[in-house]
Amino acid sequence: MRARSRLVVELRDGRSVLTELRSAAPWTLLPQRGRVRSVTGTAVVHLVSSATAPLGGDDLGLEVCVGAGARLRLSGIAATLALPGHRGERSRASIRFDIDVNGTVEFLPEPTVVTSRASHSSVFSAQLADTARLRYREVLVLGRVGEPPGSLDSTVEVLRGDVPLLRQRVDIGDPALTASAAYLAGHRVLASELLVWGTDPAAAHSGDWWSLAPLARGGSLATALARDAVAAQRRLAEAIAGHPGFSTVDAASELITVSIPNRSVANSRS
Repeated sequence: MRARSRLVVELRDGRSVLTELRSAAPWTLLPQRGRVRSVTGTAVVHLVSSATAPLGGDDLGLEVCVGAGARLRLSGIAATLALPGHRGERSRASIRFDIDVNGTVEFLPEPTVVTSRASHSSVFSAQLADTARLRYREVLVLGRVGEPPGSLDSTVEVLRGDVPLLRQRVDIGDPALTASAAYLAGHRVLASELLVWGTDPAAAHSGDWWSLAPLARGGSLATALARDAVAAQRRLAEAIAGHPGFSTVDAASELITVSIPNRSVANSRS
């Protein structure tokens, strides 16, 4: 299966408006509707898997553009299962954000479970204007309960203008690495949260299997290890609680009505 989805958010009359919403199964984009609960003007969209994916051989892509001053919160609904294909093919998923001046994005997908015999590559990239803000969470689960994980490589690349803030790759599923106490220390879940959100902590700090560290060129990275996804996300919350911009991040998470003047939906399957 090859599928491409696209989302565009622009600021109009003080509100963040979805000007383009194009979904391609298995990634379906659903806007949040309902009464206004915040004055931040944030557009809220849910990323829903409308089919079992990614399977070996799948090639999935999502492009998101956030205009000047617009705000977007894109969140997942359920965990993603990376599953093996019939012939051992590798699946691929690519997500790219372009965030303009004073644009704000929170991308909070649910955990990705790397099931046994799966082979998957994921790439998250973001291009930020100088005053753009980004919050991005990734939770990786090494196999379902009682099974070894398959193979996964996850790449994150975030740039502000021409300056790289974060370039990171995580490889999961190598038996030699998994057996090493220096790798994940026996934990099944690796979680991280990137905050490019105003003032960063003056120095790194850590707690019980979590840390929060400022990056050299701006932004902060929280990392947590745990036996399960619930504990991992709880430790991430502990970590970002020490971030100077945390109260602002929390306020931006409130939901409001989304306006969609021009919506297009497409499905492609190959």
